[in-house]
Amino acid sequence: MIQKIIDLSIRDRFLVLIGMALIAAAGIWTLKNTPLDAIPDLSDVQVIIFTEYPGQAPQVVEDQVTYPLTTAMLAVPRSKVVRGYSFFGLSFVYVIFEDGTDMYWARSRVLESLNYVSSRLPPGVTPALGPDATGVGWVYEYALVDRTGNLDLAQLRSLQDWYLRYPLQTVPGVAEVASIGGYVKQYQVEVDPDKLATYNIPIQQVRRAIQRSNSDVGGRLIEMAETEYMVRGLGYIRSLDDLRQIPLRIDRLGTPIRLGDVANIHLGPELRRGVAELNGEGEVAGGVVIMRYGDNALATIEAVRAKLAELKKGLPRGVEIVPVYDRGNLIERAIENIRSKLIEEFIVVSIVCVVFLLHFRSALVAIASLPMGILMAFIIMKLQGINANIMSLGGIAIAIGAMVDGAIVMIENGHKHLEEAAAKGVVIDSATRWRIMGDAAREVGPALFFSLLIITVSFLPIFTLQAQEGRLFSPL
Repeated sequence: MIQKIIDLSIRDRFLVLIGMALIAAAGIWTLKNTPLDAIPDLSDVQVIIFTEYPGQAPQVVEDQVTYPLTTAMLAVPRSKVVRGYSFFGLSFVYVIFEDGTDMYWARSRVLESLNYVSSRLPPGVTPALGPDATGVGWVYEYALVDRTGNLDLAQLRSLQDWYLRYPLQTVPGVAEVASIGGYVKQYQVEVDPDKLATYNIPIQQVRRAIQRSNSDVGGRLIEMAETEYMVRGLGYIRSLDDLRQIPLRIDRLGTPIRLGDVANIHLGPELRRGVAELNGEGEVAGGVVIMRYGDNALATIEAVRAKLAELKKGLPRGVEIVPVYDRGNLIERAIENIRSKLIEEFIVVSIVCVVFLLHFRSALVAIASLPMGILMAFIIMKLQGINANIMSLGGIAIAIGAMVDGAIVMIENGHKHLEEAAAKGVVIDSATRWRIMGDAAREVGPALFFSLLIITVSFLPIFTLQAQEGRLFSPL
């Protein structure tokens, strides 16, 4: 079979050149569009279920939320581990799937099980899936710092939640932007129990009054002077005074009792479970950017940097965006390091070929096989979904020697046959040269193929590795 391939290549040389040109074009395109990362993704395929049950103790959350969810997730196909964690008012369930499971297939199966178990949860409790990201999707983190001291933590958190977060979520490759630190501003109604008892108003009535008063009401259309007017009842709460003026009931004298008469109403921070501090200089607010599963980490980070630079122009005077964690720097250093080593190895191999073959055109053939082999490797990486990282590029660096070995042996054998023909007085024209080179290639072609196949087989034990070890070394 190897000899037939050699005969076909010699007979249809133009088709071979076209094929190599197409492979080179596809390889260059793949090289430019291959996702870049520092190391392979070592995390498991997992789906996170996040559920809020406000005000409940961990024991209650465990019994009423976490346990029903974990037992339902045990039946999800291809799931191997289900872990549940219960906190004050929060529940997390991690569904770990077998290696090779498609992330979005896993999420759809988890959603099917959630639809079944939702009816068994307490009223008002709605579980939600976490972002479509892996355990190493945390690619960028920043902090909002006010150098002037004019803004408090609540205002910084508002800038993060309403000015930065949503534009960042539009960046291609971003799955979620999580806000951390600061205080979430909320309207707080502190009811006085004594006043409620005095006016005989139950707390449920206060709650219903607030809910009913925070809505707009639509009416009909009124036509006046050939013009239609839309009738609306405006009732959204927009200030503290709006809350204070909410009517609760009328006393015996016909005087309305308002919410401000029985409660202290003010702006305050939402209950928080953690803080964010920067370099020991005090608390800050900030955000964490999570990359979507399968996207290009470096391209996503560069797009996030560009978006933050654009948003920075609209921040109040004195407020700065301070990068805290940027994986792009690690990726750039790692890829640049392995890229420089590849170039150095390519140059050294080229010099060795020229020196030992002592024939520039022949050395050029061996040297040309290196970039073609590398481009073909990138095409295979693209088809297998492997990104460019220090392990996959390291595997290419290891294979450079093996790639050039076959070309050198083939060229050396061709020179040997040409010298023998010249010694016999054979006139070497173009047709004779191609015939002699074909005989030389057929002589060593099968041996070279099987020798390279043996080298390839020596890497097979790597593919038997499982779990994190397999994910680390399989790109080789």
